[in-house]
Amino acid sequence: MGCDHPVEANESISLPGYWESDREIEFTIPELATDKAYDLFIELRNTNDYPFSNLFLIASLEYPNGKVVTDTLEYRMTRPDGSWLGTGMGNVKANRLWYKEGMMFEEQGEYQLKLSQAMRQNGQVEGVAQLIGITDVGYSIEAVQQPGE
Repeated sequence: MGCDHPVEANESISLPGYWESDREIEFTIPELATDKAYDLFIELRNTNDYPFSNLFLIASLEYPNGKVVTDTLEYRMTRPDGSWLGTGMGNVKANRLWYKEGMMFEEQGEYQLKLSQAMRQNGQVEGVAQLIGITDVGYSIEAVQQPGE
């Protein structure tokens, strides 16, 4: 795993044990240095009630100038044997999911990060209205360590 890098920004929102398909979770990322590279992570906690082995998210990052970059992300939540990839004892598992690696926040100002779940049952067009087993959603940003730091 290597050394832990200092967290420059993070925030998390607790959910009532499920994530509704029409609920977009929004975070304001504080202004960061424009001359440093950062790694961005999506932080998620799930319980054993989570019924899937993967997770689809829609992540939108709005720049201070209004430009929006939207990504559809898929994460594995379990190993092939069905055991959780997240860490933690008991019923709740913490997941640290890569979002962007070595990103530069070149524009001064606050950025907006918006996350929504995009899960569906196999063969279904409609999304899962209430994705059970999700208790917390957040993000963290770490400065990329340069050689010699």
